[in-house]
Amino acid sequence: MRFRYLWLFTLIGGWIAAQQPIYLITANRLFDGEQMHTGWGITVQGNRILKVGPVSDLQQNGQDVVDAGDATIIPGMIEGHSHLLLHPYDETSWNDQVLRESLAERIARATIHARKTVEAGFTTVRDLGTEGAGYADIGLKQAIEKGVITGPRMWCAGPAMVATGSYGPKGFADQVDVPQGAIEVDGEGIIHEVRTEIGHGVDVLKIYADYRWGRNGEALPTFTEDEIHTAVQTAASAGRDVVAHAATKEGMLRAIRAGVRTIEHGDQVDREVLQAMLDHHVALCPTLAAPEAIFLYRG
Repeated sequence: MRFRYLWLFTLIGGWIAAQQPIYLITANRLFDGEQMHTGWGITVQGNRILKVGPVSDLQQNGQDVVDAGDATIIPGMIEGHSHLLLHPYDETSWNDQVLRESLAERIARATIHARKTVEAGFTTVRDLGTEGAGYADIGLKQAIEKGVITGPRMWCAGPAMVATGSYGPKGFADQVDVPQGAIEVDGEGIIHEVRTEIGHGVDVLKIYADYRWGRNGEALPTFTEDEIHTAVQTAASAGRDVVAHAATKEGMLRAIRAGVRTIEHGDQVDREVLQAMLDHHVALCPTLAAPEAIFLYRG
């Protein structure tokens, strides 16, 4: 009986898929990731690309044709480092976004950011830190997957992990308990926090291997190499990677030796760091657009 039900569900699933219209999308140009083509198009059914090739090979009866005209069709792009729950600091400062904006407002803004991101051609994002919004990125991802809102596929990190005292907001009276933009954790407490975040459904864990907490506000390492390694080992047991915000050379080297999957930013990267990354199979996400964005929107 169980196999009959399985067969029935398979038939129903196939029937539902077959009822979805097939779209033939054409444009003057199509870039397939390697070459530019003219006279090519793609066929799409539901959320799947069926075929890519010359339009003459794709045309069939019953298709809905969408002609983009003088445009270029490209593969979906991947945003390697996003923060959908933030908006430009010249609109609202980072401190005020974390401390004054309601979670409802931040999520409402994030739904707009998600739609604009996919409309700009980015079909996947790594969203690396909610900056005080808890696990709202997980809910955003689920809403996109359910079709409640429009947005890209999301690879979520939840709240980032920072060494105690290293992050912000700062500058308040000592007796004021100020919510932080990330989770403060140290030593063996890292194990509990990693497991907690995994339990909430994060796809990847993010740590700050360094931050601007020097005497003059300069970036300096935060976690020890052993602490980062603890995070990496704990995450690996549940099939997750750890990525590291790291701008300083020492912060990068600690994170690389500890086994993180990617270095985010890498401002002080040099030959020694690059060789270490090569030796340990660590990738660099250089966030090349970040300096310009900070300059334009710093407020």
